[in-house]
Amino acid sequence: MKKIIVGLIVLLMSLLFGRPAFSHCEIPCGIYGDEMRFDMIEEHITTIEKAMKVISELSKEKDKNYNQLVRWIDNKEQHAQDIQFIVYQYFMTQRVKPVDTKDTDKYERYVKQLTLLHQMLIYAMKAKQTTDLDNVRELRSLLNSFAIAYFGPEGRK
Repeated sequence: MKKIIVGLIVLLMSLLFGRPAFSHCEIPCGIYGDEMRFDMIEEHITTIEKAMKVISELSKEKDKNYNQLVRWIDNKEQHAQDIQFIVYQYFMTQRVKPVDTKDTDKYERYVKQLTLLHQMLIYAMKAKQTTDLDNVRELRSLLNSFAIAYFGPEGRK
């Protein structure tokens, strides 16, 4: 019975406080903002980093301000989730296309891109779970590596 009540409370909280996800359409319109998506991910990473630092500082205080702690934790988790959404909904669903396995150069690039995107999903998840700044550094590194794998050796413009 307790599990059902807890489940209902979690569901209710998700419905009340969850943000709707607005996304770029998946029809073949040909209008894409790759650079913008990279900028958005960078901004989310920076926000997560700030949130982690503030959470750590607030946690050290003798008289903890739990309201602020909860707000920063929620903020950090939402930005990590936003990174995940961009990675899977924009890049994995719409932009990184399967290639013929016989074309080894293209296939190698495809696998590299998918691997980096998957690793970004994992480190965004880890950023949700902790205040370990190593996860932020790894997200930044993965984003830079993905930019090179996606745009080519010159990386982003």
